[in-house]
Amino acid sequence: MKKSSIKKIITLLLTFTMVLSLTACAKSKEAPADTTGETPTKAADTSNETAGAGDEAIVNIGMTDTLSSINPLLMDATEVLKYATAFEFLPLVELNKDLDFVGMLASSVTTEDNIHFTVNIDEKATWSDGTPVTAEDVEFTVLKLASPKLANASMALYAFEGTGDDGFVPEGATDMSGVKVIDDKTVEFTTKYPIALTTFENTYGRYILTLPKHILKDVPEEELAAYDWFNAPTVVNGPYRATEVDLQHYVSYVANESYWKGAPKINKLNIKILTAAQLLTGLQSGEVDFVQQTTGGILQEDYQSVEALGNVTVNYGAPVTNQSIFFNTASVTDARIRQAILYGIDRKEIVNGLLNGKGEIVDGFLSSAGPFYDASLTPTSYDPEKAKALVAEAVADGWDSSKALQFFVNSGDTTFCQAADYITAKLAEIGIKIQVNTVDLATLLSTAGSKGFDLMAVQYTYAPVDPYPDINWLLSTDGWTGYSNDTVALALAATQTTSDTAVIKSQYLTIDTLVQQEVPMISAYVISAMGAVNKRLINATPDVYGSFINVHEWEVVK
Repeated sequence: MKKSSIKKIITLLLTFTMVLSLTACAKSKEAPADTTGETPTKAADTSNETAGAGDEAIVNIGMTDTLSSINPLLMDATEVLKYATAFEFLPLVELNKDLDFVGMLASSVTTEDNIHFTVNIDEKATWSDGTPVTAEDVEFTVLKLASPKLANASMALYAFEGTGDDGFVPEGATDMSGVKVIDDKTVEFTTKYPIALTTFENTYGRYILTLPKHILKDVPEEELAAYDWFNAPTVVNGPYRATEVDLQHYVSYVANESYWKGAPKINKLNIKILTAAQLLTGLQSGEVDFVQQTTGGILQEDYQSVEALGNVTVNYGAPVTNQSIFFNTASVTDARIRQAILYGIDRKEIVNGLLNGKGEIVDGFLSSAGPFYDASLTPTSYDPEKAKALVAEAVADGWDSSKALQFFVNSGDTTFCQAADYITAKLAEIGIKIQVNTVDLATLLSTAGSKGFDLMAVQYTYAPVDPYPDINWLLSTDGWTGYSNDTVALALAATQTTSDTAVIKSQYLTIDTLVQQEVPMISAYVISAMGAVNKRLINATPDVYGSFINVHEWEVVK
């Protein structure tokens, strides 16, 4: 895949991956009266005091990030927007809790050459007005996503034939060679270069939310972005449809009684936009029923309090959020210094002391949550004597140990701010000076982009089933690390030309082994984040992936 393409993908990933994982920071001293400290003009009906079964039930999902839209054509690849919109318009596929792709609108997605991808639409799929969902609906949706008039670069459609390097089709285009209707229920996608099936499913299958062509075909493209119909759609293919929207505060939904997978058991559903500090009180009072790990960031300092609530069941998700420390290899040029820092950090002590053991230690990018993780790569152990020896060797060869390395961390990440102070003290013991600079997220990302750092740390989720885009960019001269290695490049390329899990796993083991040896980055720890659900809600389990696949089967009991 082209580096320019990767840079675009990373821009998207950073938009949601780090924001979602970092919004759970900066706990306020005093919780505001409403969800944002402002007074909404009209509040959603979020009462659940009399909730029972059927029409009486109202369920509130707590999320900690505001929405930019619930228009699928403005999809920005954030999980919060995807889930809020997918209640109404299903993705082609979704990841379940076991990290398997399962059909949502599609019954199957297959490829024989990693260029041509055949998507079969479920034969039973229908719109809420009874009209069948067809391949033409999928083609229509993709054409609109690729329209230069909507100018949505976030979907990264430049991978498909018929689009330019910007991901758009020519203005006024009525078809696209990369998306071809085969029959009523079959559509074929064609890419410009090989991509793995998991990349196709994760990057496109999960984020293309199909729209009804028969309803929207006559709406001028220039009006679609601001088309108010999306705030209260009349026709959907998902389990719910929105009835009221206040992007800063809430989205209210009502059940689609004609949902082709079965009418939802809960008639009314709300997304409530809260600060991370309000999730504990919301769960405690019962005003929040459900908090999912990637859209609602419960503060780590609140974990024990949430666990103690008698009305709540907690679930720690798979470890996917990696607290990564990136080196600027153009300034920290001596690999022995980078190795010494890896040896000089007691990562197990950090996990036990700051995360209460709710995390894991790995070397490289992959955690045990993913299918490509190889446990044969033993994480580097804390060894201060080895670290001191490496520093001495580097100093003997001219390394200036009197200069403090500039370490940038996010001021909002209260847990890692404590870890950074601990790391600084431990590294001082081995002869490495560190100057910690705590800055806000925007400044951190700006500093990373300009490479004005020696080390920088940020929470980063490498999609377990598709880590390729992130790693390919990060381990490049254009990426934050400025590190490149021919063996890494070849191994990454090999992951995109096969669907054999064992082969892909072996390539990522090669990459992580080199990262362990040359240390362009360190995984400080991988977080197992907390989700929570009120005990009155059954058939609902908060997990990193798959939480909302069966939302139509959720049920409230008295």
